[in-house]
Amino acid sequence: MKIDNPVLLGPQAPAASPEVFKQLGQITRQLHDTLTQLGVMPRLRQAADGLPDARSRLSYIAKKTGDAAEKVLNSVDSAKHEHAHIAQATREMARALTADPVRAVASGAVMNFVADVESSTLRIDVHLTDIMMAQDFHDLTGQVVTKVVSLASDLEDSLVKLLV
Repeated sequence: MKIDNPVLLGPQAPAASPEVFKQLGQITRQLHDTLTQLGVMPRLRQAADGLPDARSRLSYIAKKTGDAAEKVLNSVDSAKHEHAHIAQATREMARALTADPVRAVASGAVMNFVADVESSTLRIDVHLTDIMMAQDFHDLTGQVVTKVVSLASDLEDSLVKLLV
């Protein structure tokens, strides 16, 4: 199968006529002048300059949100482990008290159980505090999202003015 009019790319592409470049330059200059006269150019430039900043802000939000989610999941796993430990110790204490209450108290098993539950609940409290503190990203990212939305709105306004 023969291709009658192949499209060549790269160094093999035929050279464009100098007239095409001249016309393209004139169109570009005319567009630039029109945008400047309309007062759109400074706002458009400002909005375009803000795009890299918006990307870095969104990356920051993604990182903070991911870090918080990981911290919360790790804390929940640890708290669940502590909770399971308390549940198992409670079942063992119930069996010991049912089998021989005097021996359970006399051997110190009840006091050991109480101390074990107290230390486990303190560790669970630390995990719950970590979960609460992991949510601090919300305030920071909310401020950043507001700035990014404002930037997008400014860019949209500039583009609408350009089209009008």
